[in-house]
Amino acid sequence: MPDEDVAVLILLGVVLLGVITLQGNISRADRRVARVEHRFDLVLEHLELREEVPGRDESVALVREGKTIRVVKAYRDATGASLAEAKEAVDRLG
Repeated sequence: MPDEDVAVLILLGVVLLGVITLQGNISRADRRVARVEHRFDLVLEHLELREEVPGRDESVALVREGKTIRVVKAYRDATGASLAEAKEAVDRLG
């Protein structure tokens, strides 16, 4: 019995280390993607290009009326963006 307990504890330790390592790799990848997206935004700005926003004219009007949450939801539905990405895109409209 004690040998089985030790084996289970070792296995749990290995799994835990694997999860921690994987989480660290994902965090680094997320930061790298964020940096690339920021650089891409700078390039778009430099070239005076705008990101295509579905229903842009209507969305701008709704933002000016203070209905930002509605526009963020519509943007997320149309693009599949995360809440943060949608909020940033809508903030750029105003």
